[in-house]
Amino acid sequence: MEHETGLTSETHCGCAHNSTDLAVQQGVLQQEASPRWSVAAIESLLGLPFNDLIFRAQTVHRQYHDANAVQLSTLISVKTGGCSEDCAYCPQAARYHTGVENQTILSREEVVAAATKAKESGATRFCMGAAWRGPKQRDIEYMTEIISAVKGLGMETCATLGILKPGQAAQLRQAGLDYYNHNLDTSPEFYGEIITTREYQDRLDTLEEVRGANINVCCGGIVGMGESRTARAGLIAQLANLDPYPDSVPINYLVQVEGTPLYGTPELDPLEFVRTIAAARITMPTAKVRLSAGRRQMPEAIQALCFLAGANSIFYGDKLLTTGNPDTEQDMALLEKLGLHALQP
Repeated sequence: MEHETGLTSETHCGCAHNSTDLAVQQGVLQQEASPRWSVAAIESLLGLPFNDLIFRAQTVHRQYHDANAVQLSTLISVKTGGCSEDCAYCPQAARYHTGVENQTILSREEVVAAATKAKESGATRFCMGAAWRGPKQRDIEYMTEIISAVKGLGMETCATLGILKPGQAAQLRQAGLDYYNHNLDTSPEFYGEIITTREYQDRLDTLEEVRGANINVCCGGIVGMGESRTARAGLIAQLANLDPYPDSVPINYLVQVEGTPLYGTPELDPLEFVRTIAAARITMPTAKVRLSAGRRQMPEAIQALCFLAGANSIFYGDKLLTTGNPDTEQDMALLEKLGLHALQP
């Protein structure tokens, strides 16, 4: 059951603690006995003074991770455009006019060449995405060939292919898939404002298929879509309350693409994004928390604060599916400037 947090203040050892501080302390302590986080407790985290929140997140981070190591992943779109869904943020939806051209699925040779280049540039995980509502059996058979080939390079493999039918996850696992990405995107309450062509439960069902096949779960969401802080807390609560919570948690900052319904949405304050990273770290202490889409529009100082808040994974390379990403040289220069190094699997 979800824990409840106290909202009264008290004095201990001559030091006054406000109600928010007590709520968060109780939430963290009760994690020892219960894996559940309430939305209220996470909203209390997000409302802490910034320095206190970052200190807590960095303290948790150091308990479970090398504080100066970052896991590097590269993402490629193996099939672009023409998706039948109506995700309001996505330039690959067929119903929006965004300038993204439909692309037939890449050949095995093209994908292996891209994976080889990524490995040579320092990436340890290669992620493959396809703009499908869900793969057909012939798509699964094709992807298993590609996954096996990439796995043969000695890289960790990840795929994001949409909704999985029973048995498909097991086929991907047999081919050597290490991670499956399927984001929740936002909180259940805000979800209907963003997507109407699939239910929240569809996403949860796919995650269950993935866990049942003993594939590591990669699952996160997007912030900056016009949601409230409560909705951001709701997203983190959903992720943290998965049993178990995801091994990898990508947090995306909305990249606004002209032609999508969310184009022109007021931009989220970057420090609120940092707060979201910190809340993810505190509530999912052993997970890799990944800076994903939106890094190109973040100043280096904001990225540095994200690492301080507990992010320890990035998408690495010049492109994320159809949107830009800082290039490899910029990333390496930033990591060197911050004294960070690549995490080896």
